[in-house]
Amino acid sequence: MLAALIPVPVSVSPLRRVPQLLVGLWLYGASTALQLRAGLGLEPWGVLHEGLTELTGFSFGLVTGLVGALVLLCWIPLRQRPGVGTVANVVVIGVAVDVTLAFLPGPTALLPRVLFLVAGIVLNGLAAATYIGARLGPGPRDGLTTGFCARTGTSVRLVRTVVEVVVLSAGWLLGGTIGVGTVLYAAAIGPLTQAFLPLVTWAGSRPAS
Repeated sequence: MLAALIPVPVSVSPLRRVPQLLVGLWLYGASTALQLRAGLGLEPWGVLHEGLTELTGFSFGLVTGLVGALVLLCWIPLRQRPGVGTVANVVVIGVAVDVTLAFLPGPTALLPRVLFLVAGIVLNGLAAATYIGARLGPGPRDGLTTGFCARTGTSVRLVRTVVEVVVLSAGWLLGGTIGVGTVLYAAAIGPLTQAFLPLVTWAGSRPAS
């Protein structure tokens, strides 16, 4: 399955893959907005974005895009090359978060908040599988992890864990929300994404050179 996720140039089946990429990224932003409205805790990068939103007064979506762009700059010393999906990730997710928040009221009762949280996490897993499955390049944060692993020989598990802990700690110190949603997301997002990937991954291959 991992081999089937190797990025393929955008010139291959663009009418099939580009719309899938954009839909996946938009749903990812919408799922983040659901988790925000639940107010029960966010995933590590979401905690950082929320903390920076509190610090700067910028919208959550704008902060998401700015952080993505800054992370993308870190690719330069790691000699990582962004794809169409990488650039789209920086732009589309941030816009989707802000648009969804503008139309999605936040519930106050516990049950609707729990439903928002669960729906947001499940949708996030589907969204991640959808844009990853388009095979148009990793997001800035994923590329940071894989690039560091490639340059240092460190395991993905260790690098991802260190990055997530640092990001989560920084976000919490800035005022981001950590709660049951943070734990539930950490436990569920991997299995959810893995379960959805076979259903949405583009099954074509790189053309022979």
